[in-house]
Amino acid sequence: MDINKLWVSGTESDWSAMLDSYWNYVKPDNMQLEKDMDVLNPDYVKKLDAQGWYDFLLNKYFRWKYTAPNRYATTTNYLKKYCENGRLHVLNQIKDCLFSFDKENIEAGLSIKISGLGVAGRSGLLSLLFPKHFGTVDQFVVKALLNVTRLPERNLLTSMNPNGLTIKDGVILIQIMRQKSTELNNKFKTDSWTPRKIDQILWACRD
Repeated sequence: MDINKLWVSGTESDWSAMLDSYWNYVKPDNMQLEKDMDVLNPDYVKKLDAQGWYDFLLNKYFRWKYTAPNRYATTTNYLKKYCENGRLHVLNQIKDCLFSFDKENIEAGLSIKISGLGVAGRSGLLSLLFPKHFGTVDQFVVKALLNVTRLPERNLLTSMNPNGLTIKDGVILIQIMRQKSTELNNKFKTDSWTPRKIDQILWACRD
């Protein structure tokens, strides 16, 4: 089922099947990391010290977000400056900000900057830590949503640069994911649908 048909489907099994198909797009070499991040415990991350937080970002999050070796190398060059310049305490303060801002405030979350992460990268981290509030926004999400012909925000999507999303773009995209997850939970009388699951479905429907 394509995303245009799925978006208006009132059958939960349709949504569940598409969510399951997300894993078909994960490369075998990345599967274990993907599974680990899918069940990430935010309390574990919150309790990490400055060195542990840096190691988590370098060896876990950035590897999860940037699967292409060249992109990983480029983005982590910026992250490594925190360590090389003796500024791990600054990076740790950013972690404190991540766990203290109002999770309903999408703009505030996307405005918390870590060197090496643009809007897409920041949204990914938020989606793993707070999946009930955030989904990952990237070019694939935009391209998938553009195939939803009845989407009220479609005109806003057409003005976005999928490869250079702004915070304003991210707010719009995450609001769409929040609205859809709320709609599905109300329709199916559950609380299991989250913005993070919506972004996984959109990623699987990107073709």
